[in-house]
Amino acid sequence: MPTILTILGARPQFVKHAAVHRLLQARFEAKTLHTNQHYDYNMSAQFFKELGMPQPDYMLPIGSGTTQGAQTAHILQGIEEVCIAQRPDGMVLYGDTNTTLAGALVAVKMGIPIFHIEAGIRSFNRNMPEEVNRIVADNFSSLLFCPTQEAVDNLKAEGTTQGEIILTGDVMLDTLLAHQNSVPELGRTPFYFATLHRPYNTDVPARLHRILVALNRLDHPVVFPLHPRTAARMQDAALRKSDYPNIEFIEPIGYLRSIAYQKESICVLTDSGGIQKEAYILRKKCITLRSETEWPATLTHGWNSLVFEDVEKIAQRIKEQPAAYEEDMFGDGRAAQKIARALTQFFS
Repeated sequence: MPTILTILGARPQFVKHAAVHRLLQARFEAKTLHTNQHYDYNMSAQFFKELGMPQPDYMLPIGSGTTQGAQTAHILQGIEEVCIAQRPDGMVLYGDTNTTLAGALVAVKMGIPIFHIEAGIRSFNRNMPEEVNRIVADNFSSLLFCPTQEAVDNLKAEGTTQGEIILTGDVMLDTLLAHQNSVPELGRTPFYFATLHRPYNTDVPARLHRILVALNRLDHPVVFPLHPRTAARMQDAALRKSDYPNIEFIEPIGYLRSIAYQKESICVLTDSGGIQKEAYILRKKCITLRSETEWPATLTHGWNSLVFEDVEKIAQRIKEQPAAYEEDMFGDGRAAQKIARALTQFFS
């Protein structure tokens, strides 16, 4: 039975892994390595517990309190040590994190086939570390599992010939459908739900303050789970929570509560790629605090709006109502089955 090693380390990867790992266990010797790129309990361990996943077989002591280069180097070294000892027959990688990049570099240098889930996604902004990470992973993958037709088209436009391109749909939809009956009911008064973690929104104090002021001026309270990075930058800049009384700052939350807050909110405001997708699947209008998105299809008919320089226009954008909704944008909820079937065929 072939051994497949899955590498993950960040919130969106845990959500995707929940849909795929159960099927891999039934067909392969399926092992998981967690780099701890997201090390906070509410952003890591709680996801494994909520989504019914077994604890990872290997854990690295990485954390995120370091530079991009140092973090990637430490992850790479840890993955390499495990691969030398275990000699997996294939490696599953998710998305676009430093964990993904490090895994791809180890695998290609050791001759381990790479299976990239969420291949072909592009923001077309190469100043984003995530864009570089996903391009590297795609260029060395044997199987490229694409969540949307747009992702397939991106790979074909780039002349990708290294691996087989397979349209599967998005495994995040699989996970959401599988756990929809476990999502708690909050029963709150009207509110907005916001998340923020990207460096260009958090690392310049004036920029972070402008965003918080814009959220604070909205007509309903804003529930804002604080990413550890954002909390640290607020503290560094002496931005006090009490200065923004309309914002309800809470600790990072697990998957089910995140879905619950999105589901019951009036509108979602975020700079996260994964939450843009979740909001769309939940039929919630989303305001993305970025100048670009790797999920441009969500912009169709106004379900998602990009707001970057003009954060003061957030309130105006919220009032713009979306039009038609495309049901099958992220597939049919059976992406994990298609991935498992393709992997079985690959090894047979």
